[in-house]
This record gives sequence, structure tokens and C-alpha cells, in this order.
Amino acid sequence: MSSTAAASAPRCALRDDLTALQLTNAADRITANRLVDVLYQADRPESIITWKRSAKVQTLLTSISSGQTPLTHDGLDGHRETAGRAADHLRALLVHHGLLPHQDPYLNRFEAWIDNKLRPLAAEVAKPVEHFAKWHHLRRIRAMATPDKSVQSPVHAAKQEITETIKFLDWVWQTHHRTAGTCTQQDVDTWLTSGPTTRKAIRTFFIFAKKAGTNMGIEIGHYAAKGRPAIPQEQHLAWLKELLTGTSESLPYRVAGTLLRLYAQPLVRVAELRTDAISINDITGTITISLGTHPVPVPQPFAELLNQHLRNRPNLRTASGTESPWLFPGTRAGQHLHPNTIMLRLRRLGIELLGARNAALDQHLSVTPPPLVADALGYSYQVAFLHADAAGDAWSRYVDQRTEPRMNRGTRFSTEAGIGREEP
Repeated sequence: MSSTAAASAPRCALRDDLTALQLTNAADRITANRLVDVLYQADRPESIITWKRSAKVQTLLTSISSGQTPLTHDGLDGHRETAGRAADHLRALLVHHGLLPHQDPYLNRFEAWIDNKLRPLAAEVAKPVEHFAKWHHLRRIRAMATPDKSVQSPVHAAKQEITETIKFLDWVWQTHHRTAGTCTQQDVDTWLTSGPTTRKAIRTFFIFAKKAGTNMGIEIGHYAAKGRPAIPQEQHLAWLKELLTGTSESLPYRVAGTLLRLYAQPLVRVAELRTDAISINDITGTITISLGTHPVPVPQPFAELLNQHLRNRPNLRTASGTESPWLFPGTRAGQHLHPNTIMLRLRRLGIELLGARNAALDQHLSVTPPPLVADALGYSYQVAFLHADAAGDAWSRYVDQRTEPRMNRGTRFSTEAGIGREEP
């Protein structure tokens, strides 16, 4: 058998299997054919063959083909309890290929998460939590969700606030038989001072409760961190060298870690970077990356590392195809790698993530005014000045003496120091 014939064998087998599964007793042959075409397009047909061997997947596909499950988001949601992962994978493929409208996967799972959180709660706890979760968080996050902007970060923050609110309201009901509307300032103060700092997350609930007229008497101040994690410069440079030239981790995670350490990028932003943020000059071969208001240069050897990653991005041999816009494509069609996946891989190397980001920012701010750093790296001016002040930088004393509106004279990044310097 020739190599071409051998390569086509799995694809032919996949087409036959899908046709037999989907078109036998199909209620709508046009819909069934479209579904077959989507699954058949996988660059690695073996992955779809393995995926559909699952009894849950076969039940799901048969249910869609027979018309029992409509090919809609609501229809797939009906299989969340029995085949959640299979339904989400199929949903991603259908959205990617235009058979379903865009729906942010984090928003979809957040809605289900809220319902699961509320189910076991006493009515006295569940009612105010539901009001808070759906009228404050869910409505706000729905308005934020677009095909170009993931809501992963706000969903994560909302879950923490809802979870801490549940803990407090359950405690105050079980302990004092008081509710969100009848609890006192003393109840809140006792709760906050007798546990971890994560309890401060209930502040948003009581701001919402005051606006809603549920409880007007509770005051909770802003939480200020007692310390600012940072790592010594020697350790920062050692890990940067390992990420650039070492072999401790695979290429995508070395690139992600370098973006954190060289450009002070939070992992949520790193995961959401698109390939069009990278620009390569066809004549000189130089590379720039857009993280803020204008592109900044990518120095060697990181430029070669990034170029190599662009040529060999993982997870493209699935049904999503090679046209994925993400710099770090995920395993599901049309989605980027989850930032928690990157976080766990870098932590496994021993990298202290927040300290590394602070160290990178400190280096930039030690030689460049905060507004210029903010423009280049995608931070707000307020955050840049706060970091400069926390690092004891002299720039923080000259807020009103900014002389340039942009870092537009070019920026030279040193891979040895991991810092940005203005060109003379």
C-alpha cells in the first residue's frame, strides 16, 4: 500500500463510520450530513475515531441525528449531566465551523455552575445569592462576551465572590439565624477577622445589597495586600535563561513563560494572544509584538524561539484546522489554551508567577517612565505608577512630568536584564 493510500485509510474509515452512525434513521439528512462533514474535516481523523468510540459520544450523536436533540446550544446543554465533556467538544467544533452561533464556553459553564451552587442551599441563603449571581455577575458578563474577547477572567473572579458570599450567608444563617437582610456589622467583622483574606470577597455582595436596598448598614473597606511578592534579580535572570535556552519544558510553555518574565504579561493575557499580535519584517526578519498601544521589539534569542513556535503551534491537527487565530491553540476547536494549564506547567518548574511578573515590571520601571511602560505592555497608567511606587522607583515622584505621549521612539529589550530601554 502506498503512503498516500495508507494516510487516506483512517479518513475513509471515519467517513464510513460517521455516515453509518448519523444517516441511519436520520430525521434531517441535511443536518446529519453537515455534522458528518464537520467531523470528517479533522486533520487527524484518528482523534475523531477514538473520540466517537465512547458510548456517551455515540448516544449524543445518535440523539442529534434522530432529531431527539436539536442541534442548538440548548439541545447540547440538555446532555450536560450525562455527556458534558463530549457535548462541549462537539459544541466547540460546531461553533468553529459556523453551524452554531458563538457562545463563550466560560459563560456557558458559569451559568451551569451557578445552578449547581444554588441547588443544595437553604432558601434563606439561596435567594440572595441567586439575585447577586444572576443580576450582578451573570448579566454583566453576558454583556462582556464577544467572539474576540473571552470572559474567563471575569468568570473566575465572579465565582470567587459568589463562593465566599455563600460561605458567609450560610454561616450567619446556621450560627445566628440571620439572613443577608438582617445580618449586622458585627457579624461581618467577626467573619472577616476570623478567617483567610479571601473572605474579603464578600465586599462586592454588600455593595450590591446596598444598591438593591437589601441591607444598608454594612461597610467593608478595600483590601490592601500586606506584601508585594518579588524574586531576586539573579533568580529572575536564571529562570529567563532556562526558558530561552533550556530543555525543562516544551516550546509553547517556554514561550509563554518568557512572555511573563520578559514583558510582565499576566497568564490570562498570554493565553489570549493572537498570532496577528506578532509581526515579522519580511526584509530584515525582525519581530515585534503588540501588547499595548503600539508594537515593541522582540529581542534574540526570544525572537527565534517565538518564530519557531509560530511555525509549530500545537493542537492544530484537530477539527479546528490550521487557521486557528490563537498563539496558543487549545485542544478544543476555536479555543485557546486555558491559562490555568500554562500556570500549572510553569509552577511545576518552580517559577513563582506573581513574583516573576513583579520583577519584570520593576526592571522596566527602573529605566522607563511608568506611562511609557503602561503603553508598551498594556497596563493602565494607575497600575504602572502603583508598581513604580511599591518598588520605590523615583519615577513615581514625577507623575506630572511626562514628556512623551507614547513610547514611539523605539524600545530596545535586553534579554540579559529583561528590561526595556529607550533608544537615544
